[in-house]
Amino acid sequence: MTRYAYDSGAGTLVATWGTGRGDVAQTVAAVSGVARGVELAAALASLARCQWRTYTHPATAAGDPDVEDGEAWRRAQERGRFEKVEEALRAPNLPDEDGCMLVFYSPIEESAHHVGRVLHAIGDPDLVDRVVAEVRTEQAAITAAELGDLAGRARQAVELTRPEISPVQVHAADRLLRDNPLGTIDLFTELDPAAASVAAAHWLRAAAKVAGDVAGIDPVDVVAEADDIEALQVETPTVVLERLDAGETPTQVVIDLIADAIAVSEGKVRDLDGIIDAAQHLEESDDNDWTDGIRICRLDPTRPAIDLLEDLLGGIRGCWLVFSEQDRDAGFETAVRTEADAETYPLQ
Repeated sequence: MTRYAYDSGAGTLVATWGTGRGDVAQTVAAVSGVARGVELAAALASLARCQWRTYTHPATAAGDPDVEDGEAWRRAQERGRFEKVEEALRAPNLPDEDGCMLVFYSPIEESAHHVGRVLHAIGDPDLVDRVVAEVRTEQAAITAAELGDLAGRARQAVELTRPEISPVQVHAADRLLRDNPLGTIDLFTELDPAAASVAAAHWLRAAAKVAGDVAGIDPVDVVAEADDIEALQVETPTVVLERLDAGETPTQVVIDLIADAIAVSEGKVRDLDGIIDAAQHLEESDDNDWTDGIRICRLDPTRPAIDLLEDLLGGIRGCWLVFSEQDRDAGFETAVRTEADAETYPLQ
């Protein structure tokens, strides 16, 4: 999400955000005084973090939003707080003469009031207008990202994980992989990584079938075979291939793997029984270092969708390595395109 900093040399508040390939920056407004500038930057960063959480934790990924007091309902309520932000910026809750102050349970609403109190202390009406315009821009970026439009500031969503798949983004990723089945940097800098992972899973399956055919091995074993040629991340691509072979769709597999990692990032475990069973199985084996084999989730909890996309593209490269070892003639990409066309896949 957008981060804010105070440029003490220029005396300005600066907004920065990632693009998947480095950050860009934009001056928001002049602010007099380092202490005030730093405080305002911190308050705005907190508000942006709370608002972007509604993107990474959508109500639609948590059940029925009509069930009052349920997780989905609470997320939907929090997303609705966007409409109250401008009022909080312009007229924040302030301590009364007894030192008491109304505080909101909503992280978005309370963060907005915090920014408003900092602005109130600075006492610059023009700065208030500029900050309001900045927050509107940030909210518009979130809304655009939710719709699958990652242009402009919404591009920062390429660095985030959203456990909901945009068909628009999947189609875009599919087109990129059709042009280059081994993948390009644009998959990381132009697209939502979860949606790109759905397309990559489909193309990995096609690549594994092509490589498996020429090598005479099961497609599920292709990435492990490639690891003997060049070091690769084997486990995650192989699990994806196994689950696709069992009849799951790319979307189902991607959402489930990402959900596991998001749960771990919040200190939760989705499949405790499965982990206990695996631990018991390893404990009964001859491996003394059995705890090394237990993974609560297969992806990096701090960047699950990007981690998954990297692993899937690495798996496709592994398929190319196996193909190349068996058949030195060119034709891998053409064969993979043909195989991918032969098997359609649902986007949802």
